[in-house]
Amino acid sequence: MFSQDSAPPPPVDPVTTVHDGTVREAALPPLVAPPARGSLGDLPFVNAAEAPAAVALARRQADGGWSDVTCAAFADEVRAVAKGLIAHGLRRGDRLALMARTTYEWTLIDCAAWAAGLITVPVHPTASAHQAAWILYDSGAAACVVESVAETRLITGVRGGLPGLVHLWQFDTGAVAQLVAAGRELPDTVVDERRAAAGPSDLATLVYTSGTTGRPKGCALTHGNVHAEIDNAVALLGPVLRPDGDGPASTLLFLPLSHVFGRMAALVCLRARVRLGHAPSLRTDDLRADLARLRPTFLYAIPYVLEKICHAGRAAAETAGRAAAFDRAVRVARAYGEAVAARDRGAGRGPGAGLKAARRLYDPLAYRPLRDALGGRVRHVICGGSPLDRGLAGFCAGAGIEILEGYGLAETCGAATATPPLRPRPGTVGRPLPGGAVRIADDGEVLLRGGQIFAGYWDAARGTAVPATTDGWFPTGDLGALDPDGYLTLTGRKNDMIVTTGGKRVAPAPLEDRLRAHPLIAHALVTGDNRPYVTALLTLDPEALTHWRRTARKPDVPLDALVDDPDLRSALQRAVDDANRLVSRPESIRRFAVLPLEFTERAGHLTPSRKLRRAAVTQQFASWIEELYEPEPGAG
Repeated sequence: MFSQDSAPPPPVDPVTTVHDGTVREAALPPLVAPPARGSLGDLPFVNAAEAPAAVALARRQADGGWSDVTCAAFADEVRAVAKGLIAHGLRRGDRLALMARTTYEWTLIDCAAWAAGLITVPVHPTASAHQAAWILYDSGAAACVVESVAETRLITGVRGGLPGLVHLWQFDTGAVAQLVAAGRELPDTVVDERRAAAGPSDLATLVYTSGTTGRPKGCALTHGNVHAEIDNAVALLGPVLRPDGDGPASTLLFLPLSHVFGRMAALVCLRARVRLGHAPSLRTDDLRADLARLRPTFLYAIPYVLEKICHAGRAAAETAGRAAAFDRAVRVARAYGEAVAARDRGAGRGPGAGLKAARRLYDPLAYRPLRDALGGRVRHVICGGSPLDRGLAGFCAGAGIEILEGYGLAETCGAATATPPLRPRPGTVGRPLPGGAVRIADDGEVLLRGGQIFAGYWDAARGTAVPATTDGWFPTGDLGALDPDGYLTLTGRKNDMIVTTGGKRVAPAPLEDRLRAHPLIAHALVTGDNRPYVTALLTLDPEALTHWRRTARKPDVPLDALVDDPDLRSALQRAVDDANRLVSRPESIRRFAVLPLEFTERAGHLTPSRKLRRAAVTQQFASWIEELYEPEPGAG
């Protein structure tokens, strides 16, 4: 394991391969050599040895405040909990499941399990009994730690079908204290022995896919895979993780730790010794309070969070009668952000004097409130999970917040591509993570290679991973293209491509992403496979709809009585028209329907990472889709 006290080498540009005038491959050498020995279980102890007094985490208190946890104190806690796990008879290679929201205790148990030689298995806290039972059964979990009585009841209800599950602990009834007490009589050396026996090729975690189709599959990630991911990310993100001035770096993590993006974000922070706070609640008021108290310098986020914050800013301006000024401020910020990005890639001189003056003028109205909503100190947001609307990225950049987009999967330990700090490229998801490579197949599919690519899918019968790569390349199922500088642009999912009866191929993702950028639209599903034209199903954002009702002076009637309101339809038609500007006439959305409900994970519409389960939505709302292809009244 490399020392955080040694500076990594500076980043280099990717090596690209061109075929028939098209960039087909981009690769970057690693910034950090892979570890020859050790595991993630060593991480807290390396931090404690190198910087015992440095702040590793911030622990949320009952009164809403935060208390700092040093590297030495965290290592002591990890050791104490690891001894408790060993005292309960858990052996090297046993699987321990975690089902809880994003909390300090989640990260503590994760690290303690690795120190004890265990393999951790995240389970999303909102998973159904069926989903949780499958993950626990397939992984062969011997122990499970949950957050509250709700999860305890859920697991207890399916425990009859889980003969291998021996232990069940609950955070809010003292799981951590119970484990510490159980291991108190064991010598510290038992943990040292477990750590010494673990190596980079050993499995660290089984991360189950979201299961957009069929049963979730366990992605087997080794300690070496995770180190390739986080070590190179730490080296790449140096300007973000070690900022100059304004105090040390810190972040508030509100992404689910059960998802690979949130998990790797937490480990990057531990690796870089960045002050890390956990936010279990995503309620707007709770999150704003946590951000205001912790005052992070950067954030990890999915586009949905940024969309909500920006839409709230626009709604506030509209309420104050300044909607037109806010919209002008957005245009100025986008132009400023694009000018900066062009300058940074050598394609322009940057913002001119007039643009700089306009940006200063609109700062109090639109840009400062955005920064204040994030705590006041955030200057970078690392964004992933789904594509971010280019206009929104430009607005944030113009408002003084650099957006660093990335792309990856559970199979790739999270980010396989990332935008380097100070080198933005709006509309792309960055370049290969150092140590990795991106290849575009003949059919446009994105293939990935690198040390962070997983060992394979978990085979429960054999108790091992089955490789899922060909010649070292993992087929993602996503479609994309590389530019001459090695930046990747995603264009859709291979299996989601729509082919109309006229033979037109349509990628639904860009249309859906642009529709979702409208304040009123929560989700959009574009359909039209083997149909004469393209249509869309829309759901509405409850907060934005409430604001629209108020400003449009609409009665407080049930949603199903409002979806055909002419003014609402007109507003949504403008959003559809805006999305249609991305495509040709044969690819455009001709008709749309507004569903009188929300897409939710519990109802099976969304995955835990808020991706649409396309097959489930299409099946449930088949009759709505059929109506979109019926002749309109009076037609013909």
